Amino acid sequence: MQREYELVYIFDSTLEEPQINEHLERFHELLKTPDSPTPVTTVNHWGKRTLAYQIRGKDVGYYVVVHFTAEPSLLGELERAIKLDETVVRYLIVLNEGLSASGVSAAHESGPYEKRRDDDDDDDDGDEA
Repeated sequence: MQREYELVYIFDSTLEEPQINEHLERFHELLKTPDSPTPVTTVNHWGKRTLAYQIRGKDVGYYVVVHFTAEPSLLGELERAIKLDETVVRYLIVLNEGLSASGVSAAHESGPYEKRRDDDDDDDDGDEA
């Protein structure tokens, strides 16, 4: 069963966009199947951003966000290829729980730092004292 995923790459900031696109093409080839010849739906280059903390001695990374559809069994080989590529500083693959009509994932609609809560009190169990 095909599922929708979101993948965030942080590449070494010394790479230029054409070099990054070459790496992306190589990774995305691993997701192609006869049933799904074009698994990648969107690729957003966020560009160079300052990292919150140093990773491998680097302060800046080049961010790329990709949405794709694939069989879960293909993720293992994709992750293996990403881990072996020294130009990828960090990556994160998450199951995309759905897109809104605007094309923004539901997790991003409220902003990256907002936490949705049903109650406003600070207790952990949800009971009022």
